[in-house]
Amino acid sequence: MIAKSQNKYYSLYERERKKIETKLEQSLKNREPKSLYSPSYYVIKGGGKRLRPLLVLFSVKAAGGKFSQAYNAAVAVELLHNFTLVHDDIMDNADKRRNLPTLHNKYDLSTAILSGDSLLSIAYESLLKDLSTSNLHNGNNSKAIINSFNKGLIEVCEGQSLDKEFELKVNVTINDYLIMIQKKTAAMMEMCCNIGALLGGGTKKEINALTKFGKNIGIAFQIQDDLLDIVGNENEFGKFVGGDLIEGKKTYLFLTALNKAKGSHKKDLLNVIKNKGIKKNQIKKYKSIYETLNVIEESKAEISKYTAKALSSIKNLRSKNDRDIFYWLADSLIKRIR
Repeated sequence: MIAKSQNKYYSLYERERKKIETKLEQSLKNREPKSLYSPSYYVIKGGGKRLRPLLVLFSVKAAGGKFSQAYNAAVAVELLHNFTLVHDDIMDNADKRRNLPTLHNKYDLSTAILSGDSLLSIAYESLLKDLSTSNLHNGNNSKAIINSFNKGLIEVCEGQSLDKEFELKVNVTINDYLIMIQKKTAAMMEMCCNIGALLGGGTKKEINALTKFGKNIGIAFQIQDDLLDIVGNENEFGKFVGGDLIEGKKTYLFLTALNKAKGSHKKDLLNVIKNKGIKKNQIKKYKSIYETLNVIEESKAEISKYTAKALSSIKNLRSKNDRDIFYWLADSLIKRIR
C-alpha cells in the first residue's frame, strides 16, 4: 500500500512537472532579440527538479484550490529561482550547473547578467496573469501575493549578500549560517507555499501552516545541499563535488567541524579560512576530517530535525491526501542522501 501511494504521488509530481516544463518554454517562446532570449532559454532547458513550482501547486490544492489557479504563479517562482542561480553562478565563478556549462561560461558575463535580469522580468509578467480577481477566492489576496513574491526576492538577495560576506569574515557562527540560509534558500520555498495557499483561498491557519512547511523544508534542503557537496555523486548532483571547500564556503558541515575540531584538524580547518579555500586534490582529506568528527551524521540529523518541523506544521491540513503529498515530498528530498 505504501509503495502504491508513493508511486501515485511520484506520478502526480512528474505529470505536473512536465506541464511546468512546457509552460516555462512557452513563457520564452517567440521573444526577440534572440541574443537575449536564446541564453535565457538555455537556462530553462537545463532542467531541474522544479521543486519550487510544485510547492506552489501542492499548496494551492491543500488550501482548497485547484492547480489551474496557480500555473502562472508556479512558472513565476521557477523563473525567479533561475534568475538567482544565474547570478549566483557568476558570483561563485561556478563552471557547471545541472551538468552543463554555466551561462556565463557558455556565453559571456554580460549576456549572463542580462539574461538573468530578463528571467526576473518575465517572472513578474507571469505572476500578474494569476492575479485577476476571477482567479482568486478573495481579490484582496492579490496584494498579499505580490508582497510575498517581493519579500522572497529581497530576502534571497540579502541571503546571497550574507553568503558572500561570510567568505571574508573569519568568525561565522552556526546561528549566522542559519540566518543566511533562511534568507537565501528557505525564504524562496516559504514564499512558494505562501503564494500557493493565498491563491487557493486558504484560511489563516492553513496559510500559516503551509508557510512554515516551506520555511523548514527549505532549511533542511540547504543543509542537505551542503552535505551533497561533499558526499554526493557528481553526475547526480549536477555540480562539482567539493566546490564549497574549494571556494572556502562556511557551510553547516564546515562550521560544525570547526567547532568540534582540535589539534591538527583544527589547524587544517583554519587554513581553509586563511587560504580562502583548498585545492582540488585536498577534497578527500577534508572529507575524511568530516567523517572523523562525525559531522556527516550530525548534518543528517539536522536535516531530519527541520524536516520533522516542516511536517509537524501541516498535520492539521483539511485533507489527508494533501498531507500525504507533502510527506511524500519531504521523504523524497531526504532520500537524496539516504
